Amino acid sequence: MGYREDLLSGRVAFAHLIKVWHERNGWSHRVLPALAEALDLGRVHNSQLSMLRNGKLASPGPEVFLALGRINQLLACEVRGGSLGDGLRQRLADSPELVAALETSALPVQDEGAPVLGPGELLEVFVGLRQPPVAFDLRIDAAEAVPLSAALAQLFTAGRPWRLCREPVLAAYPVEKRQRRERFAEVMAGQRDFSAAELDSELPDLRLTLARLGATGEAELEPDQFLELLRQQAKAMGLTATGAMAKLDLAAAIRQQLQAPPASP
Repeated sequence: MGYREDLLSGRVAFAHLIKVWHERNGWSHRVLPALAEALDLGRVHNSQLSMLRNGKLASPGPEVFLALGRINQLLACEVRGGSLGDGLRQRLADSPELVAALETSALPVQDEGAPVLGPGELLEVFVGLRQPPVAFDLRIDAAEAVPLSAALAQLFTAGRPWRLCREPVLAAYPVEKRQRRERFAEVMAGQRDFSAAELDSELPDLRLTLARLGATGEAELEPDQFLELLRQQAKAMGLTATGAMAKLDLAAAIRQQLQAPPASP
């Protein structure tokens, strides 16, 4: 692969990294630029961040990587479980909206147990010299979102009707934000599907849900392993990339149900 291909691959990977970072923290596009300005960590404009997310900024200046990398390092050092360190809280005393955003979620770009990425490492990702952390490099295709959503619902309910599983599954789902809980319940009930970006951002909490249901240990499945599990589940269900089931004679299936003895609960 030549350097042009490296650069293109890196720009795509970096765009995905930035999208996932925002999605997993539930941040608006204004959070990172505002943090950089409030904490004097570098400079990144809203427009630059938007172009990075879309893979359209070919030559960002060094101050962009300086800002993003220093913010990432700061989050890893100063925020624990929604609690800001006293030093960071004091520095953001005049920006209550940023404090609120970080208290809600402040996950850094980092694989579990691996060093946090700073300015230099982020630049290496952008130019194709470094792979992003696995948890930020899953790149779920838009066409996969529908079958993976169906596979997820099938997995978490063990194929049982949602009304029989609703309470334990929702109790295991660790997210408290009402909008996300409602969206999750709709996906489980088959009333909607996650988009690729939504599913990407949900994966850490979905892995935790599986563990809290008692199906796995919290560290048993890495993000890529969990995603592969869903892909295999979708394949076993006969789902295609467009979410269509293999051809099914619904009337025959209903007649079979009517003839079969009632299943034990």
